[in-house]
Amino acid sequence: MTRTDQDSWDLASSVGATATMVAAARALASSETDAIINDPFAAPLVRAVGVDFFIRLVDGAVLPADAPEGKRDLRLETDSIAVRTRFFDDFFLNAARDGIKQSVILAAGLDARAYRLAWPPGSAVYEVDQPKVIEFKDAAMANLSAAPSADRRTVSIDLREDWPAALRRSGFDVTQPTSWSAEGLLMYLPPDAQDRLFDKITELSAPGSKLATEYHGDSGETMTARAQQFNDRWANLGCDINLSGLFFDGERSNVVDYLTERGWQVATRPRRDYFADYGRVFPEDETSQLRNIVALTAVRI
Repeated sequence: MTRTDQDSWDLASSVGATATMVAAARALASSETDAIINDPFAAPLVRAVGVDFFIRLVDGAVLPADAPEGKRDLRLETDSIAVRTRFFDDFFLNAARDGIKQSVILAAGLDARAYRLAWPPGSAVYEVDQPKVIEFKDAAMANLSAAPSADRRTVSIDLREDWPAALRRSGFDVTQPTSWSAEGLLMYLPPDAQDRLFDKITELSAPGSKLATEYHGDSGETMTARAQQFNDRWANLGCDINLSGLFFDGERSNVVDYLTERGWQVATRPRRDYFADYGRVFPEDETSQLRNIVALTAVRI
């Protein structure tokens, strides 16, 4: 599937299908005996979306016992998403413990942090995503009788529209520090849209605000090549959804420099370092697609 500037999706197609894919990986990671994350809502949400492949994945019915390469790929995807999830979980909880009361999850998808994390009293969590996605998750969580552990506020809007105005209408206070996440998002944005996203976050961020995101370090590959690697890995597991055309090519701003120039104090670490932090083994023989992912945290000064 080739992306366009005005394309749209639900949780069973295009970019939306990747949210379901990530939820399936979170479900698998949460079921492990040595789990580093706990997302009890991931598997029920995947089943509610209704994509056969992802349902079979969370039910353990995708790979036969004699498929070592597929099991290796699934292990990699599960560990990678678990490590990424834990990084953002820790970011939000640490920001909350530091006294930040409002948090914004951009492109929230099937993220259930507003329900599953131990937010301090008085915490407000804003989930921003397309109306179809928000509507689906609201209904699915209601069917599960799930109650949020924070003041969950949904903002049903595409990030290509005036989402800052919609965020303010939902009660967002620009005078208060905010914790922001852009998780698994940047590669799905055109280069200029990535810049605009950071510009808007900066405009909305009072001093002391914090931001967490990830980006691909320079690997000499185009986004198209990375997307094809991503698609091939899931296709090898039996996924029949074409995920190869979801990333946008084009020269991108250096994320660290861009944020630093706009008043953020930035720190970075390769995702591979977090594998060790969380007790997972980084696959040294893997491709640069994973090797070059960099986790970033920043504080507005």
